[in-house]
Amino acid sequence: MSKAFTRENDSAPDDDEADDPKPLPKGVKNYMTPEGFQRMQEELRSLLRVERPKVVEVVSWAAGNGDRSENGDYIYGKKRLREIDRRIRFLTKRLESAEVVDPTLQKNRDRVYFGATVTYAREDGTENTITIVGADEVDMDRAHVSWISPIARALLKAQEGDVVDLRTPAGLEQIEVVAIRYPGDEA
Repeated sequence: MSKAFTRENDSAPDDDEADDPKPLPKGVKNYMTPEGFQRMQEELRSLLRVERPKVVEVVSWAAGNGDRSENGDYIYGKKRLREIDRRIRFLTKRLESAEVVDPTLQKNRDRVYFGATVTYAREDGTENTITIVGADEVDMDRAHVSWISPIARALLKAQEGDVVDLRTPAGLEQIEVVAIRYPGDEA
């Protein structure tokens, strides 16, 4: 069989399917904060204007060197180009479907809505603080959770002092809303 009809690594998944972020659940809007939207736009611009042109230049240089089958620059460059193109497609789709919600414009600040920073107390007395953001803005190091996560769903529309039920793998847990803040509130 000709080498043209075989993959370089038969055990690897198809490049178009590998590492694709999960799509949003059916019927769920792609809410995003203005900051998250801007970060994604900047990443897309950087990929299109800086990184992709550099990789294309390296690949074309490597292709001009002759035998491509053992040319590391060419092989790695083509793989990196596929990764960049996949990320560009993902960012473009997510930005096109984004519904930007500015939490600073929230009028009803005594309830938990998208963009709120919520401090809640668990049954054991520990307090946690999270910020409810879009699915593409999740960052556990900064305690940013998706608005479609179980904790955010439990807290949505709650007020300070409310006790809400949170379904966890360990069972039902009750948590109390201690404080609600929005960007622009005095700390």
